[in-house]
Amino acid sequence: MLNSLYEKAIAKRGYIQEIESDNNLESQLEYNWFNRVFEESADDFSIAAGDGSFNKKKFLTINFCAVGAESIIYDGEIKKIDDSDIFEIAHIPFLDELLGNYMSIYELKCALRAIEEYDVDYYMFDGSILGDLENAYPRGVELPSKIRDNLDEILLNEFERRLDITPYGFVFPQIKDRILADVSVDEKYENREDFDLHLASVEKIILLYRLLQQKKRIISISKTSSDNDLFKWNIPDIAILDKFTDKKQGISRIEYRRVYKSAAFPYFNDFFKELQFTVFYVRLQDNKNVLKVELPYKASISEVVKIVEKINVLSVQGYPYLLSKAHNDVVITDRNIKELLKIAKIYETTNREML
Repeated sequence: MLNSLYEKAIAKRGYIQEIESDNNLESQLEYNWFNRVFEESADDFSIAAGDGSFNKKKFLTINFCAVGAESIIYDGEIKKIDDSDIFEIAHIPFLDELLGNYMSIYELKCALRAIEEYDVDYYMFDGSILGDLENAYPRGVELPSKIRDNLDEILLNEFERRLDITPYGFVFPQIKDRILADVSVDEKYENREDFDLHLASVEKIILLYRLLQQKKRIISISKTSSDNDLFKWNIPDIAILDKFTDKKQGISRIEYRRVYKSAAFPYFNDFFKELQFTVFYVRLQDNKNVLKVELPYKASISEVVKIVEKINVLSVQGYPYLLSKAHNDVVITDRNIKELLKIAKIYETTNREML
Protein backbone atom coordinates (compact mmCIF):
# COMPACT_ATOMS: atom_id res chain seq x y z
CA MET A 1 0.00 0.00 0.00
CA LEU A 2 2.78 2.47 0.88
CA ASN A 3 4.27 2.23 -2.60
CA SER A 4 0.99 3.33 -4.18
CA LEU A 5 0.78 6.29 -1.74
CA TYR A 6 4.32 7.34 -2.69
CA GLU A 7 3.26 7.33 -6.34
CA LYS A 8 0.24 9.53 -5.54
CA ALA A 9 2.50 12.01 -3.71
CA ILE A 10 4.82 12.26 -6.71
CA ALA A 11 1.86 12.81 -9.05
CA LYS A 12 0.57 15.74 -6.93
CA ARG A 13 3.95 17.44 -6.52
CA GLY A 14 3.79 21.18 -7.32
CA TYR A 15 -0.01 21.46 -7.07
CA ILE A 16 -0.04 24.95 -5.46
CA GLN A 17 2.39 26.32 -8.07
CA GLU A 18 -0.11 25.28 -10.75
CA ILE A 19 -2.81 27.30 -8.96
CA GLU A 20 -0.49 30.31 -9.04
CA SER A 21 -0.06 30.24 -12.81
CA ASP A 22 -3.76 29.65 -13.42
CA ASN A 23 -5.06 32.47 -11.24
CA ASN A 24 -2.86 35.48 -11.98
CA LEU A 25 -1.70 35.64 -8.38
CA GLU A 26 0.73 38.54 -8.77
CA SER A 27 -1.98 41.04 -9.70
CA GLN A 28 -4.02 39.99 -6.66
CA LEU A 29 -1.05 40.32 -4.31
CA GLU A 30 -0.45 43.92 -5.45
CA TYR A 31 -3.48 45.19 -3.54
CA ASN A 32 -3.62 42.52 -0.83
CA TRP A 33 -0.06 42.60 0.53
CA PHE A 34 2.38 45.47 1.20
CA ASN A 35 6.01 45.14 2.22
CA ARG A 36 6.67 47.34 5.22
CA VAL A 37 9.36 47.54 7.90
CA PHE A 38 7.99 47.54 11.45
CA GLU A 39 10.02 49.03 14.26
CA GLU A 40 9.74 48.08 17.93
CA SER A 41 7.55 50.39 19.99
CA ALA A 42 9.38 52.71 22.38
CA ASP A 43 6.25 53.14 24.55
CA ASP A 44 6.14 51.97 28.15
CA PHE A 45 3.44 49.29 28.43
CA SER A 46 2.67 45.96 30.07
CA ILE A 47 1.53 42.95 28.06
CA ALA A 48 0.32 39.42 28.70
CA ALA A 49 -0.47 36.33 26.67
CA GLY A 50 -2.29 33.09 27.27
CA ASP A 51 -3.01 29.69 25.85
CA GLY A 52 -4.85 26.52 26.79
CA SER A 53 -4.65 22.82 26.16
CA PHE A 54 -6.52 19.58 26.67
CA ASN A 55 -5.82 15.91 26.13
CA LYS A 56 -7.54 12.62 26.86
CA LYS A 57 -6.99 8.92 27.21
CA LYS A 58 -9.74 6.64 25.97
CA PHE A 59 -10.53 3.56 28.03
CA LEU A 60 -13.23 0.95 27.52
CA THR A 61 -15.55 2.49 30.11
CA ILE A 62 -14.59 6.18 30.32
CA ASN A 63 -12.29 8.93 29.01
CA PHE A 64 -9.64 10.31 31.33
CA CYS A 65 -9.30 14.02 30.51
CA ALA A 66 -6.95 16.84 31.47
CA VAL A 67 -7.61 20.51 30.69
CA GLY A 68 -5.69 23.66 31.58
CA ALA A 69 -4.72 27.21 30.66
CA GLU A 70 -1.98 29.67 31.54
CA SER A 71 -1.41 33.41 31.23
CA ILE A 72 2.04 34.99 31.30
CA ILE A 73 2.34 38.64 32.29
CA TYR A 74 5.28 40.88 31.48
CA ASP A 75 5.44 44.23 33.27
CA GLY A 76 9.21 44.40 33.66
CA GLU A 77 9.34 40.86 35.00
CA ILE A 78 7.64 37.58 34.11
CA LYS A 79 4.64 36.44 36.18
CA LYS A 80 2.30 33.50 35.64
CA ILE A 81 -1.24 32.49 36.51
CA ASP A 82 -2.92 29.21 35.59
CA ASP A 83 -5.95 26.99 36.13
CA SER A 84 -6.48 23.29 35.38
CA ASP A 85 -8.26 20.08 36.31
CA ILE A 86 -8.52 16.36 35.54
CA PHE A 87 -11.76 14.39 35.37
CA GLU A 88 -13.54 11.41 33.83
CA ILE A 89 -16.10 11.81 31.03
CA ALA A 90 -18.31 9.16 29.42
CA HIS A 91 -17.99 8.19 25.75
CA ILE A 92 -19.89 10.89 23.87
CA PRO A 93 -19.70 12.00 20.20
CA PHE A 94 -19.04 15.66 21.11
CA LEU A 95 -16.20 15.07 23.59
CA ASP A 96 -13.68 17.35 21.85
CA GLU A 97 -16.24 20.17 21.64
CA LEU A 98 -16.97 19.78 25.36
CA LEU A 99 -13.27 19.77 26.28
CA GLY A 100 -12.70 22.74 23.96
CA ASN A 101 -15.34 24.69 25.89
CA TYR A 102 -13.73 23.72 29.19
CA MET A 103 -10.36 24.90 27.89
CA SER A 104 -11.86 28.19 26.67
CA ILE A 105 -13.37 28.86 30.09
CA TYR A 106 -9.96 28.40 31.72
CA GLU A 107 -8.31 30.61 29.08
CA LEU A 108 -10.87 33.38 29.50
CA LYS A 109 -10.69 33.32 33.30
CA CYS A 110 -6.89 33.54 33.19
CA ALA A 111 -7.15 36.44 30.74
CA LEU A 112 -9.63 38.30 32.94
CA ARG A 113 -7.40 37.81 35.98
CA ALA A 114 -4.40 39.16 34.04
CA ILE A 115 -6.40 42.25 33.07
CA GLU A 116 -8.18 42.84 36.37
CA GLU A 117 -5.48 41.82 38.86
CA TYR A 118 -2.38 42.97 36.96
CA ASP A 119 -3.96 45.78 34.92
CA VAL A 120 -2.05 44.83 31.75
CA ASP A 121 -2.29 47.24 28.86
CA TYR A 122 -2.55 44.49 26.23
CA TYR A 123 -3.51 40.83 26.25
CA MET A 124 -2.63 38.46 23.39
CA PHE A 125 -4.86 35.48 22.69
CA ASP A 126 -3.72 32.43 20.79
CA GLY A 127 -6.44 31.91 18.18
CA SER A 128 -9.48 33.83 16.99
CA ILE A 129 -12.03 35.48 19.26
CA LEU A 130 -14.16 36.22 16.19
CA GLY A 131 -14.09 32.51 15.39
CA ASP A 132 -15.05 31.69 18.97
CA LEU A 133 -18.05 33.98 18.71
CA GLU A 134 -19.15 32.51 15.39
CA ASN A 135 -19.10 29.06 16.99
CA ALA A 136 -19.99 30.01 20.52
CA TYR A 137 -23.00 27.79 21.01
CA PRO A 138 -23.23 24.03 20.32
CA ARG A 139 -24.72 23.06 16.99
CA GLY A 140 -24.41 19.28 17.04
CA VAL A 141 -26.45 18.60 20.16
CA GLU A 142 -30.09 19.52 20.70
CA LEU A 143 -30.63 22.08 23.43
CA PRO A 144 -32.19 20.30 26.44
CA SER A 145 -35.60 21.77 27.21
CA LYS A 146 -34.71 22.32 30.85
CA ILE A 147 -31.95 24.69 29.80
CA ARG A 148 -33.85 26.29 26.89
CA ASP A 149 -36.80 27.11 29.13
CA ASN A 150 -34.59 28.66 31.81
CA LEU A 151 -32.32 30.96 29.78
CA ASP A 152 -33.70 34.09 31.43
CA GLU A 153 -32.36 37.10 33.33
CA ILE A 154 -32.57 35.22 36.62
CA LEU A 155 -30.23 32.53 35.32
CA LEU A 156 -27.88 35.16 33.86
CA ASN A 157 -27.78 36.99 37.20
CA GLU A 158 -27.01 33.74 38.98
CA PHE A 159 -24.15 33.00 36.58
CA GLU A 160 -22.70 36.48 37.04
CA ARG A 161 -23.05 36.37 40.82
CA ARG A 162 -21.17 33.10 41.00
CA LEU A 163 -18.52 34.23 38.50
CA ASP A 164 -17.83 37.27 40.68
CA ILE A 165 -16.82 35.00 43.55
CA THR A 166 -15.26 32.16 41.53
CA PRO A 167 -12.05 33.24 39.76
CA TYR A 168 -11.00 29.60 39.31
CA GLY A 169 -12.65 26.49 37.90
CA PHE A 170 -16.18 26.20 36.54
CA VAL A 171 -19.43 27.81 37.66
CA PHE A 172 -21.85 25.90 35.44
CA PRO A 173 -21.97 22.68 37.55
CA GLN A 174 -23.50 24.69 40.41
CA ILE A 175 -25.98 26.25 37.97
CA LYS A 176 -26.88 22.83 36.60
CA ASP A 177 -27.85 21.61 40.06
CA ARG A 178 -30.19 24.58 40.41
CA ILE A 179 -31.83 24.14 36.99
CA LEU A 180 -32.26 20.39 37.29
CA ALA A 181 -33.54 20.32 40.86
CA ASP A 182 -36.93 18.97 39.74
CA VAL A 183 -35.65 16.60 37.03
CA SER A 184 -35.74 12.86 37.59
CA VAL A 185 -32.52 11.07 38.49
CA ASP A 186 -32.71 8.98 35.30
CA GLU A 187 -33.06 12.05 33.06
CA LYS A 188 -30.15 13.79 34.78
CA TYR A 189 -27.95 10.76 34.22
CA GLU A 190 -28.95 10.18 30.60
CA ASN A 191 -28.42 13.80 29.51
CA ARG A 192 -25.75 15.04 31.88
CA GLU A 193 -23.09 15.63 29.19
CA ASP A 194 -25.64 17.48 27.01
CA PHE A 195 -26.39 19.75 29.97
CA ASP A 196 -22.67 20.24 30.59
CA LEU A 197 -21.97 21.19 26.97
CA HIS A 198 -24.70 23.81 26.78
CA LEU A 199 -24.14 25.31 30.21
CA ALA A 200 -20.37 25.45 29.66
CA SER A 201 -21.14 27.31 26.41
CA VAL A 202 -23.26 29.81 28.35
CA GLU A 203 -20.44 30.34 30.85
CA LYS A 204 -18.02 30.87 27.96
CA ILE A 205 -20.34 33.44 26.34
CA ILE A 206 -20.65 35.41 29.58
CA LEU A 207 -16.87 35.39 30.03
CA LEU A 208 -16.38 36.56 26.43
CA TYR A 209 -18.78 39.43 27.11
CA ARG A 210 -16.83 40.42 30.21
CA LEU A 211 -13.52 40.22 28.41
CA LEU A 212 -14.72 42.28 25.45
CA GLN A 213 -15.64 45.10 27.79
CA GLN A 214 -11.85 45.61 27.62
CA LYS A 215 -11.72 45.29 23.83
CA LYS A 216 -9.02 47.93 23.29
CA ARG A 217 -6.63 45.70 25.27
CA ILE A 218 -7.31 42.51 23.32
CA ILE A 219 -5.15 41.18 20.47
CA SER A 220 -5.92 37.80 18.88
CA ILE A 221 -3.05 36.14 17.01
CA SER A 222 -3.36 32.97 14.91
CA LYS A 223 -0.63 30.89 13.31
CA THR A 224 -3.18 29.19 11.07
CA SER A 225 -6.56 30.15 9.65
CA SER A 226 -9.07 28.80 7.16
CA ASP A 227 -10.36 32.27 6.15
CA ASN A 228 -10.24 33.13 2.45
CA ASP A 229 -11.84 36.59 2.44
CA LEU A 230 -8.87 38.30 0.73
CA PHE A 231 -8.37 36.07 -2.31
CA LYS A 232 -11.65 34.12 -2.40
CA TRP A 233 -9.76 30.96 -3.28
CA ASN A 234 -10.37 27.46 -1.99
CA ILE A 235 -7.16 27.60 0.06
CA PRO A 236 -6.67 29.90 3.07
CA ASP A 237 -5.40 33.46 2.66
CA ILE A 238 -2.67 32.88 5.25
CA ALA A 239 -1.27 30.01 3.16
CA ILE A 240 -1.19 32.14 0.00
CA LEU A 241 0.53 35.04 1.75
CA ASP A 242 3.00 32.76 3.48
CA LYS A 243 4.01 30.95 0.29
CA PHE A 244 3.80 33.57 -2.43
CA THR A 245 4.94 36.88 -0.92
CA ASP A 246 8.65 37.66 -1.05
CA LYS A 247 9.33 36.79 2.64
CA LYS A 248 9.86 40.41 3.68
CA GLN A 249 8.24 42.15 6.63
CA GLY A 250 4.83 43.34 5.60
CA ILE A 251 1.11 43.60 6.17
CA SER A 252 -2.02 42.67 4.27
CA ARG A 253 -4.97 44.79 3.32
CA ILE A 254 -7.02 45.52 6.45
CA GLU A 255 -10.58 44.22 6.60
CA TYR A 256 -13.44 44.97 8.97
CA ARG A 257 -15.76 42.14 9.89
CA ARG A 258 -18.72 41.41 12.12
CA VAL A 259 -20.03 38.20 13.63
CA TYR A 260 -22.11 36.14 11.18
CA LYS A 261 -25.75 37.18 11.08
CA SER A 262 -26.70 33.54 11.57
CA ALA A 263 -24.89 33.34 14.92
CA ALA A 264 -27.24 33.55 17.89
CA PHE A 265 -26.42 34.11 21.55
CA PRO A 266 -28.62 33.35 24.56
CA TYR A 267 -27.35 36.54 26.21
CA PHE A 268 -25.82 39.84 25.00
CA ASN A 269 -26.85 39.12 21.40
CA ASP A 270 -27.00 42.81 20.40
CA PHE A 271 -23.60 43.51 21.97
CA PHE A 272 -21.87 40.70 20.07
CA LYS A 273 -23.60 41.49 16.76
CA GLU A 274 -22.57 45.16 16.96
CA LEU A 275 -18.89 44.38 17.48
CA GLN A 276 -16.66 45.25 14.55
CA PHE A 277 -13.37 43.39 14.16
CA THR A 278 -10.22 44.63 12.46
CA VAL A 279 -8.59 41.70 10.67
CA PHE A 280 -5.21 41.64 8.93
CA TYR A 281 -2.16 39.48 8.27
CA VAL A 282 1.39 40.45 9.15
CA ARG A 283 4.95 39.16 8.86
CA LEU A 284 6.93 40.48 11.81
CA GLN A 285 10.35 39.43 10.59
CA ASP A 286 11.94 38.68 7.22
CA ASN A 287 11.77 35.02 6.20
CA LYS A 288 9.35 34.10 9.00
CA ASN A 289 5.73 32.97 8.89
CA VAL A 290 2.72 35.18 8.29
CA LEU A 291 0.36 35.60 11.28
CA LYS A 292 -3.30 36.54 11.37
CA VAL A 293 -4.25 39.32 13.80
CA GLU A 294 -7.71 40.37 15.00
CA LEU A 295 -8.62 43.42 17.07
CA PRO A 296 -12.20 43.40 18.46
CA TYR A 297 -12.83 47.01 17.43
CA LYS A 298 -12.52 49.17 14.33
CA ALA A 299 -8.90 50.33 14.22
CA SER A 300 -7.36 52.83 11.84
CA ILE A 301 -4.21 52.03 9.85
CA SER A 302 -2.10 54.10 12.26
CA GLU A 303 -3.60 52.23 15.24
CA VAL A 304 -2.84 48.91 13.56
CA VAL A 305 0.78 49.91 12.98
CA LYS A 306 1.17 50.90 16.65
CA ILE A 307 -0.26 47.54 17.76
CA VAL A 308 2.12 45.65 15.45
CA GLU A 309 5.08 47.63 16.80
CA LYS A 310 4.04 46.70 20.35
CA ILE A 311 3.74 43.02 19.43
CA ASN A 312 7.16 43.28 17.81
CA VAL A 313 8.88 44.35 21.04
CA LEU A 314 8.80 40.89 22.60
CA SER A 315 8.77 38.81 19.42
CA VAL A 316 11.40 36.16 18.70
CA GLN A 317 11.79 34.54 15.28
CA GLY A 318 8.75 36.43 14.04
CA TYR A 319 6.36 35.26 16.78
CA PRO A 320 5.39 36.79 20.16
CA TYR A 321 7.62 35.23 22.82
CA LEU A 322 4.94 35.28 25.52
CA LEU A 323 2.52 33.32 23.33
CA SER A 324 5.21 30.80 22.48
CA LYS A 325 6.15 30.37 26.14
CA ALA A 326 2.51 30.02 27.23
CA HIS A 327 1.97 27.33 24.59
CA ASN A 328 5.07 25.38 25.60
CA ASP A 329 4.15 25.63 29.28
CA VAL A 330 0.54 24.58 28.94
CA VAL A 331 0.56 21.87 26.26
CA ILE A 332 -0.61 18.53 27.69
CA THR A 333 1.17 15.70 25.90
CA ASP A 334 0.35 11.99 25.77
CA ARG A 335 3.32 11.45 28.05
CA ASN A 336 1.83 13.90 30.54
CA ILE A 337 -1.45 11.96 30.45
CA LYS A 338 0.39 8.72 31.23
CA GLU A 339 2.15 10.41 34.15
CA LEU A 340 -1.13 11.80 35.51
CA LEU A 341 -2.75 8.36 35.28
CA LYS A 342 0.14 6.85 37.18
CA ILE A 343 0.08 9.53 39.88
CA ALA A 344 -3.71 9.25 40.25
CA LYS A 345 -3.38 5.44 40.33
CA ILE A 346 -5.93 4.95 37.58
CA TYR A 347 -5.60 1.56 35.92
CA GLU A 348 -8.03 0.79 33.12
CA THR A 349 -8.03 -1.24 29.93
CA THR A 350 -8.30 0.12 26.38
CA ASN A 351 -8.59 -3.28 24.68
CA ARG A 352 -5.73 -2.20 22.42
CA GLU A 353 -3.07 -3.73 24.63
CA MET A 354 -3.01 -6.77 22.32
CA LEU A 355 -1.83 -4.73 19.32
